[in-house]
Amino acid sequence: MYREAEQSADRVRMQLEQDGQLFADLGERLRQLQPQVVITCARGSSDHAATYARYLIETRLGLLTASTPPSVSSVFRIRRELPKCLFLAISQSGRSPDVLAAAEAAKAAGALVVAMVNTVDSPLAHAADICVPLRAGVESSVAATKSYICTLAATVHLVAHWANDVALLGALSRTPEQLRAAWQLDWRNLVTALKPARNLFVLGRGVGLGVAYEAALKLKETCGLHAEGYSSAEVRHGPMAILGKDMPVLMFSQNDDSRAGLEAVARDLSKEGVPVLFAGSNVEGVEELPTLPSHPVIEPLLMAQSFYRAAATLSAARGLNPDRPPRLQKATLTV
Repeated sequence: MYREAEQSADRVRMQLEQDGQLFADLGERLRQLQPQVVITCARGSSDHAATYARYLIETRLGLLTASTPPSVSSVFRIRRELPKCLFLAISQSGRSPDVLAAAEAAKAAGALVVAMVNTVDSPLAHAADICVPLRAGVESSVAATKSYICTLAATVHLVAHWANDVALLGALSRTPEQLRAAWQLDWRNLVTALKPARNLFVLGRGVGLGVAYEAALKLKETCGLHAEGYSSAEVRHGPMAILGKDMPVLMFSQNDDSRAGLEAVARDLSKEGVPVLFAGSNVEGVEELPTLPSHPVIEPLLMAQSFYRAAATLSAARGLNPDRPPRLQKATLTV
């Protein structure tokens, strides 16, 4: 996990160098198609990347974007009509039967199916109208790391071309260098704080929410921690009632309009004695995790990179093997 996560910068650079024309052509095709809705379909870390895609597409393009449960197609066999729809299927392996069934059903229903996959010679890649290779390379650890960051980078690349956003393309071109710098940031405070923990919440909002979900998953599967990801707004609707001095909170905040709300939650929790670790902001009474300033859309990638190094270290500190979580395997073939 540690070695693979460290490779993220090089793999994103490869994606930028090899697939620029693919993304430019896809952006032009989407401008001509003018889809009225975007549907995402994924599982696990790929679904957390889809959450990032949802916020990015809705905030940058103003298009309704929603996630569909794969079981609607794979189990319940529901037929739908999906004209003027972009169906975005995301899968590291491209072999999950339920995501494949959903993509095939969407294509039959008239959607343009785009598959983001790391394994280009896979059933999902062949089923799609357009295959977007993630370029993450071989990922042996059960815990997805570089493939997740490559998916976020591919999503930025797609949306930047689709929206003709020159500033975002420029920010993306600097991402490999920034990922290398993010890997070097000192998050030892997270390891110290979470080594004795048993439960925690992970909070984010907007394009940072998917990283919060992803961090919670990694803490479960590699560190044996019961971690739950929430929107900083949603956590106020009941879940925060169980927080206390023995249940820490990890927060991620990119520098956009969502930051003020996250900071308000951090201040409120800190006043109540809840230990808070905050990546992306400096709030009095809260443990700050260092981050790199960048374009707000890019910052979640950089925070994920810093987190992955800390999570691998935390797993080892808790006496676990992050590469071989119990009862899990690399490709999960759900139906």
